[in-house]
Amino acid sequence: MALVTAGVVVLDCAEPEKLATFYKDLLEAEETGATANRVEIRGADGMRMAFRRDVTATPPSWPRPENALQVHLDFHVSDLDEAERRVVGLGGRPLETKDAAGPYEERGYADPAGHSFTLRRAMRPTAPKQG
Repeated sequence: MALVTAGVVVLDCAEPEKLATFYKDLLEAEETGATANRVEIRGADGMRMAFRRDVTATPPSWPRPENALQVHLDFHVSDLDEAERRVVGLGGRPLETKDAAGPYEERGYADPAGHSFTLRRAMRPTAPKQG
């Protein structure tokens, strides 16, 4: 039997209930547990996240160097425009990125507590080249 039975991504924030609602709605997840200082959710694909109260939490300042990227989440989506509308509608905000050359296969955002994440166009599986 495995010693570790599950992994959970935990984000520190001042208001775990509010941030859990943002990600629960974005990921169409369910709340699986809550205490006075922590809320945990699980997505349909089994992804688990928790939000821990830390009243002194400082949002990352990415892309600025001070207090830079502390954690980064990637979410694969089939439609970037639709996913962006949902993120903004739930209270997230786009992050400006400079010198983003080439086709836009991903876009950066901040959740309501300031944690950065990326919506990335889901890669379509392709057959390996033959010959």
